[in-house]
Amino acid sequence: MNLDTAQLIALAGALGWASGVRLYLVVLLTGLAGFMGWITLPPGLQLLANPVVLGASGFMVFVEFFADKIPGLDSLWDVVHSVIRIPAGAALAAGVFGGDGHAMTLVAALLGGTLAATSFATKATTRAAINTSPEPFSNVGASLVEDSLVPAGLWLSIAHPIVFLVVLVVVLVLSVWLIRICWRFLKLLLARVARIFSGKSDPGAPPAFTLKPPFPKNDTHV
Repeated sequence: MNLDTAQLIALAGALGWASGVRLYLVVLLTGLAGFMGWITLPPGLQLLANPVVLGASGFMVFVEFFADKIPGLDSLWDVVHSVIRIPAGAALAAGVFGGDGHAMTLVAALLGGTLAATSFATKATTRAAINTSPEPFSNVGASLVEDSLVPAGLWLSIAHPIVFLVVLVVVLVLSVWLIRICWRFLKLLLARVARIFSGKSDPGAPPAFTLKPPFPKNDTHV
């Protein structure tokens, strides 16, 4: 299956965005698609179909699957990989147009890096906020959602590239909102830690997400 221009653009966006969430899974699935002959990988991505790369990425996918579901360890894993996922997302997106000209390659690298940074920031901040919950089930649930979103996004970019681009815009808007909400919560949490170590009273940390009632309590119509 040869990719047309719309599919190449959507694939570059998918690789950049998904790299910020599950880099090793992106490498494995993309390389596997080329190795199995499901799609014809662009020249800049054909290295991913190498059996050695497939084996290494498969092993890292196995490790990350479990590391990402342990509260606390998942945030540490994100911190360690903060210097890997963003440049890797830029490189993978650029690889889509690696043989089609320097200008398009540069644009793809910039967009891929930006998408990877956005998805990584969303993942890291929301997971850090979820980790404040004493029960582990929300953490595991969020991790499983991320596990499923990556292959779904890669498939959609190839099968329905226009639909994927529309969904990507919606996801980016939602990501900015989540980063804003969770970043404010994380700052409050850091302030709480500072108060504890300074010996001041601790009023407690507010929840990361709150639901407002549809009507005020003093509304006589309820």
